[in-house]
Amino acid sequence: MSTEASPAEIFRRSPLFRSMDDKELKALANLSKEMTFGKGESIVKEGDAGLGFYMIREGEATVRHGGKTVATLGRGDFFGEMALLDDQPRSADVIAMEPTKCLVLLRWNFWSMISKNPNVVRGLLREMSRRLRESDKAMSE
Repeated sequence: MSTEASPAEIFRRSPLFRSMDDKELKALANLSKEMTFGKGESIVKEGDAGLGFYMIREGEATVRHGGKTVATLGRGDFFGEMALLDDQPRSADVIAMEPTKCLVLLRWNFWSMISKNPNVVRGLLREMSRRLRESDKAMSE
C-alpha cells in the first residue's frame, strides 16, 4: 500500500487552500496536473508567461532572481501563486535541484474553481500578503 499523499492532501497542507473542505480539495486536485522535472531542469523561467501555480510533491528546487539564489523549496512548498491572479511574466527562475514532481494548477482552471468557491481567494490573498510583508521586511533590513 502506497504512503504517498494524494493531491488533495497535498493541497490541504498549503495555507492557500486550508479553508477548503474535502469536496473542494478533491475538485482542486482533479483540476491539477502532475509534472516531473529532472535535476537541473528549469521548472519556470524568469520573464516567461506565468500560466499557473506549482506545488512541490517530491524533490527540491531553488528560486533564483537575477542569477542569485533567493530560496530553496521542498515538499509542500509552492510558487507561482501570483500567476493565478495576473498576466505578468515570471519574476524568478525555479530550477529542480533533484528529480522533482510538482502539482500544477493552471490559471483558467483556478478561476473556474473560485467562481464556485470564493473562499479560496481569502486564503490566497492572506498568504500573498504575508509573503509581501516578509519581502518588505527583508528589503528594509
